[in-house]
Amino acid sequence: MVLPMSRATRLVPELPLLRRGIRRPQVADDGELAVPAHFRCPISLELMKDPVTAPTGITYDRESVEGWLARGRATCPVTGGPVRLADLVPNHATRRMIQDWCVANRAERVPTPKVPVAEADAAEVLDAVSAAARRGNAAACGQVAARARAIGKESDRNRRCLAAAGAARQLSSAFQSLAGEPVEGTSAAVLGALGKILAALTVFFPLDDEARRCIASPASLKTLVSVLSHGDLAARASAAIVLRELASSADRHTVDVIARTPGVCGALVGLVRNPVSPQATKAALVTAYYLVSGSDRAAARFAELGAVPVVAELLVDADKGTSEKALAMLDGVLCADAGLESARAHALVVPVLVKKMFRVSDMATEFAVSALWRLCRASDTAAAACCAEALRVGAFQKLLLLLQVGCGGVTKDRASELLKLLNGFRGSVECIETVDFKGLKRPF
Repeated sequence: MVLPMSRATRLVPELPLLRRGIRRPQVADDGELAVPAHFRCPISLELMKDPVTAPTGITYDRESVEGWLARGRATCPVTGGPVRLADLVPNHATRRMIQDWCVANRAERVPTPKVPVAEADAAEVLDAVSAAARRGNAAACGQVAARARAIGKESDRNRRCLAAAGAARQLSSAFQSLAGEPVEGTSAAVLGALGKILAALTVFFPLDDEARRCIASPASLKTLVSVLSHGDLAARASAAIVLRELASSADRHTVDVIARTPGVCGALVGLVRNPVSPQATKAALVTAYYLVSGSDRAAARFAELGAVPVVAELLVDADKGTSEKALAMLDGVLCADAGLESARAHALVVPVLVKKMFRVSDMATEFAVSALWRLCRASDTAAAACCAEALRVGAFQKLLLLLQVGCGGVTKDRASELLKLLNGFRGSVECIETVDFKGLKRPF
């Protein structure tokens, strides 16, 4: 006799997830999580992080639509209707739906966006910076400058809004107002405020003419060099970046004024010798290049301060960007007799120039060939020693390959001249394929 199955023991087939009321995450063909179409921005086609709605009723991601409007397009990308920046309204409902969807599908949660700064708020912050500087209140000026920097770094829209309100001009003017005395020996409040102003100023590059005039004044340059030499790590890095921006965008007269500022060459060499950050090191190298490129006096001063051995040591293991900038600076320093004398006396210079001649970049090749040409072209004993050393570490083969691969202009002429110079030493020098930089004797 077969007993009837009770309700408790009756087998219930497993229901699909959809029938149980649980939705499976939609997966695209490539295996990635499929984002619902109404959560994608019509411009970038990416998941919206800060959805805003235009008067036409279309929702976009704020960054995408503001970039669209910033390029001079005053129409809705979908409907073609007129749209202004001030007409965009945050779509909180869609943002909450996107956040809930991210949580449900274990995707990266979209953070709640901060409210963009308004024009009136931007003007209020910058006016506070100027007012504190006029009163000589360094601590308050530094605090407000740090606030302006934080607001500007929140989004590109905030940065543009502050820049349009004259952030660079007012920050530069505040720095000039507080730059009455050298930083060394002054109160910590002034030193901290100057560092915060410079850090805020880096957010609003490029500087306009008025801002450059404020920073390039004699008092401002003197204080900038003091911060570069005696400030804390963050302040020194900011000072180096501001000085690079000033030197790279100024005219020849302003660059000469920078070069004549007491202590600037020593501060730049010190920043390369004792690095604060990779960005600050690169900024110091670029600034030094601009200073030596048009002034033999500046080149000689850098050589006297020991720039050649410092840069040679840096080049041994430098990356591409640092190598390009260091080779450019070294080539400029070698324009001075003091630079040539220092380079010819250093065991690393010729080997490192030959090493960087290939497999870095076209720019590095150009400066490496130029620097080696300056070292070898004279007819004295020191130049002959450089030729012999270059031949020993494989410069002849690399120069031949360089001409075969192809190079033009001045680099081709100098490579050809170098080959002629080195050819005279081929019978008396044994060439090697590689150079052991660690085995070379360093003078310091």
